[in-house]
This record gives sequence, structure tokens and C-alpha cells, in this order.
Amino acid sequence: MITAEEKEGVGLIVLDRHRKRNALDVGHLDELRAAVEKFAGAVRAIVVTGAGTSFCAGADLGGVYGEGFRTALYATLRAIVAAPVPVIAAVNGPAIGAGTQLAIACDLRVAADTAVFAVPTARNGLAVDPWTVRRLALLAGGGPARAMLLGAETLDARRAQSCGLADRLGPLADAMAWAREIAELAPLSLQYAKTALESMFEPRPVEPRLGELFDSCWSSEDFAESRRARAEKRAPRFEGR
Repeated sequence: MITAEEKEGVGLIVLDRHRKRNALDVGHLDELRAAVEKFAGAVRAIVVTGAGTSFCAGADLGGVYGEGFRTALYATLRAIVAAPVPVIAAVNGPAIGAGTQLAIACDLRVAADTAVFAVPTARNGLAVDPWTVRRLALLAGGGPARAMLLGAETLDARRAQSCGLADRLGPLADAMAWAREIAELAPLSLQYAKTALESMFEPRPVEPRLGELFDSCWSSEDFAESRRARAEKRAPRFEGR
């Protein structure tokens, strides 16, 4: 379930699937996108957080992967980026895979002490799109981005703040307080600044080979093996095909 309510001029969106650690499937992505679009013209700031102890554990591994999931995921990320008001991620716990993608799609990130960021695609034979790679590198820096993507490394809250991936440390209350401060600022100035900043994040045309490699990860035998291994509670045996 995705809950959405307005509090003092701030739109609060909560991923409320705490039994699944707020993992996302197509239905919840569609709900999240609708909530962002609903608030986009009604409030002056939006906060996105998770219920329970996780921000978002990524994709629901029990769900169906494929074009439908990817289409829903990237449509939701684009909706957050396109929102005309600042969007803050209150990262209250682990942000894994799609959880980190969701956090970096937001304009600002407030990380609780329990927050961690990871993009462990190399552990399950998958890939994130070039937009995610570029955005992660621009926010966190080339070194941390390489450590996360090539070394499957996890960044805790303090390291995330030290490299710029998290803007502030604190719980949801701090994120809401910051959002209320932002909501008092000049809306047109904020919209201009967000648009200008986003224009700097837009990647150059993607090499066709990069798109082919991305698609091949999602259709690979390695990815199928990672799902079998998870079901059988064993380490995957990747073959590079």
C-alpha cells in the first residue's frame, strides 16, 4: 500500500509494505507515481519515506520481472524528477537496488542512522539503466559509484553524507521540518533551480551497445540462475551468459 497525505503544505508519501520491507512491484510503482503526480500541483514540497524499518528493499523478488516492471519503475522515477516542486527522500532504513534509485531520483535526501544505500546488481545478474549510473556518479562521486556498482559495496548513512549522496542526517521529523522550510520559499525560484539542475543531469545519447548490454542482463541465464538460487537458498553460480 502507498499512503499519501498533506501535512502543513507538504505532501507525505509512505511506502507501507513493511512486511515486504517496502519492496516494489508494478502495482505499487503505479500507486507511487500517481501519488507524486497528485501532489505535484497541490503542494510546495513532497517527502517520500518508508513504513517500518526499511526505506525500500528494491524490487519485489516474488513479483514478475520484465518489460512491465521496468516500464513502471522508470516511469515512476521520471515522475519524481519531473515534479515541479522539490522532492525529499526521508531514507529511514535500507535503500537497496530500486530503493537507491528512488532515493536518487528525489532532489534531496535525509538519511536516518539506520539508512544504507546499495545497488547489488552484480549479485543477481541484473543492471540499472545508464541514467541511474550517471546520476549516482554525479551525486555520490565516481569512486563511491564504482564501489557500489562494481564492488557491490553498501554505503552507510555517514559515508553517504560524506560523499554527497545524503544531504542531511536525521529521522523523518527532520525531513518534514526541512520540507516545511522549503515550502515557504519562492516557488518559481525553486522550479527554475530544479529544472536547471536537472538539465545538467541529462545524459548524452546512449551508445547502442550500452542498451544491448542492459537488455541482455535482464534476459540472461545468470539472472534466471539468481532467482533459482534465491528459491533454493544457495549462492548463485554465474556463467556470464
